[in-house]
Amino acid sequence: MSGWNAANAAGRMAPGAVTLLEGASFCISSANGDIDPGSPQGAFFNDTRFIGEWNLTVNGSPIEALSAVTPDPYRARFIGRVPATANAESTLLVERERSLEHGLTERVIVRNHSRVEAACRLVLVVDTDFADLFEVKEGRVSRSWTQSRRSEGDNLILESKWNGRSQGLVVTCKDAQVQGRGLAADLVVPAHGERAWTISATPHSGMAATANSASEGTKHGQTLNLVTDAEPSASIRRITEWRTAMPVADLGDDAVERVIRRSQEDLGSLRIFDSAHPDRVVVAAGAPWFMALFGRDSLFASYMSLLLDPSLALGTLRTLAEYQGRAVNPLTEEEPGRILHEVRLGVSTAEDLAGSGIYYGTADATPLFVAGLGELNRWGLEAEAVQELLPAADKALEWMENYGDRDGDGFIEYKRHTEQGLRNQGWKDSWDGINFADGSLAEPPIALCEVQAYSYSAYLGRALIALTNGDTAMAERCSAKAHALKRAFNDRFWLPDRGYFAVALDGDKRPVDSLASNMGHCLWTGIIDEDKAASVVEHLMSPEMFTGWGIRTLASSMGAYNPASYHNGSVWPHDTTLAAAGMMRYGFVEQAQKVAYALLEAADYFGGRLPELFCGLDRRSYPVPVPYPASCSPQAWASAAPVHLIRLLLRFDPILIWNELWLAPALPPGTHFRLDNVPFAGQARISLDVDMRNDSVQVHGLPKHVGLRLGGRPPLSELFDITGSRRSHTASRGKTPEPGLDGQ
Repeated sequence: MSGWNAANAAGRMAPGAVTLLEGASFCISSANGDIDPGSPQGAFFNDTRFIGEWNLTVNGSPIEALSAVTPDPYRARFIGRVPATANAESTLLVERERSLEHGLTERVIVRNHSRVEAACRLVLVVDTDFADLFEVKEGRVSRSWTQSRRSEGDNLILESKWNGRSQGLVVTCKDAQVQGRGLAADLVVPAHGERAWTISATPHSGMAATANSASEGTKHGQTLNLVTDAEPSASIRRITEWRTAMPVADLGDDAVERVIRRSQEDLGSLRIFDSAHPDRVVVAAGAPWFMALFGRDSLFASYMSLLLDPSLALGTLRTLAEYQGRAVNPLTEEEPGRILHEVRLGVSTAEDLAGSGIYYGTADATPLFVAGLGELNRWGLEAEAVQELLPAADKALEWMENYGDRDGDGFIEYKRHTEQGLRNQGWKDSWDGINFADGSLAEPPIALCEVQAYSYSAYLGRALIALTNGDTAMAERCSAKAHALKRAFNDRFWLPDRGYFAVALDGDKRPVDSLASNMGHCLWTGIIDEDKAASVVEHLMSPEMFTGWGIRTLASSMGAYNPASYHNGSVWPHDTTLAAAGMMRYGFVEQAQKVAYALLEAADYFGGRLPELFCGLDRRSYPVPVPYPASCSPQAWASAAPVHLIRLLLRFDPILIWNELWLAPALPPGTHFRLDNVPFAGQARISLDVDMRNDSVQVHGLPKHVGLRLGGRPPLSELFDITGSRRSHTASRGKTPEPGLDGQ
């Protein structure tokens, strides 16, 4: 998940860094609440650092950190003390209550625990560099703005101009004096009493208020507003509504329950909102550097969290459809029908993209868009919404065939149009992410194995929508495309002498022969022939791939292997989760369980929150998972991974176009599992009660028109013919695969 034309290693954070999120805005500070200049810290709005320094002293001393808590994603409470003197222990405690709603607001409370009053001089030094997010992330802040600062009453106003652009920050504090580079106040704190001081900082752009306007860009003459608050309580209201709507888990395992609750909280905190379309809620890719809409990431995260809130997937599809490519633009890599890679608003991105805030350089978001609509169709998306999105889905299919397939061989390839674009355009989008077994880099145009798998899903999903609509001609066309692609894929990508699939075909159509995790995605979608699945699973579970915590992105036997790299040997939770889902779908239940349990256990070691990735070191040598230093946390598809693990262990699969729910729990023996308040079929809420002690499975609240099928769902090709007629089928529990995105 690299940012557009950005280095892979995000800015390193000091230990104890605290991150606040509100929409696409975020704030990173030290453990005592200070924002230190010269570090990757700051308060960011519109992909710009509006606050680069925010340092508090009391009587000339910085605050000594004691504790920091974040009761809500957008709110923090820092507790510290004024350092002790040589002769006595400190009696002054300082609490900083910070909120990231309309800009940044902080309430400083000084508590005096001595028997005499204390005179305190509080000084807050504030500064900014208005640096672009990528400049901060990569440690290359070099743009020099013409800066000025002035005072107006209680306000300290910082303004900067560069190349015709202007930015500003207004810092306000009543009863304070503007002094030098900040604000100062003299307080007398009574014995065993307290005094408070409140400061607010509001960002301005072009001298027009943009307080917490997190994503504003233009495309096709329209404005993209992905976060604005209509009233001060919007943050409170949104997080309260989210928490109320979440399923409640009683899993018989406190550690796993903590992981699920953490996932729910993090996905809620990563949501970004469109003020022009309040119903279009999408998930940002991850904090702190990817608090923006990403096509692939948002699609994956919303799919993997369907058990929590299917509306995230619908909001994602609607938003991506609105900004679907219309013209050919080599600089942004826009092409008709293409789904965007990411939205960015910083100055450097606008320069690189000639003023556009949208970059389209990804090969996988477009087929994933169609596949996602197919999945929502099976989950009971209203017919009107399906029809609304069908034109965008069909344009996406046209892109796959007319632009994605560059040479007409039936496979989607990618090659960037300019040197500024991403060299690799799949989910492993680092510059060295696709390599041969000997470690040499694959040269473009590159056809990734998982992108073909997503395309297979897209065609099957579109075929099922067509059958639902009675359009047999479209169903036949898409079904034929899917089956032809599957045959070609198994012929061209399979390495019979290795027993696994090539990660890609390079520009000369040579198989890229490294043993990589990408083929786990192919299992997930069902594109792999049955006679090859066992060998694929064996390789994924081999000591070279499975660390005991998760599946490495690249086998330890490969030339480019590095367990502490971004894509060449690390473990990505979403990647491992999709591989486990693929194992389950092909009937490798024990292997899927082993991987799922390992990943959930790893989450517990990370405090319940799976990071974007962690190092691919072997559990036998390292009994605790080793963090990757620049990993995003929280990160959307990592947060969604535990939710999808629960779904695959339940083998929970609605096919509401036929009014069926398939359920075949593959939980540990003796488990009693209950999940309440699960969203289902529009407005319904159901409860799942699974008792493996007596093999009991119950669903409460299931709509009367929906039938419960206790068994793993067979492939859809076994359940309907090309006319859409429903076939009779009896499933055997534990022997049939978990579904993937394709509806297969």
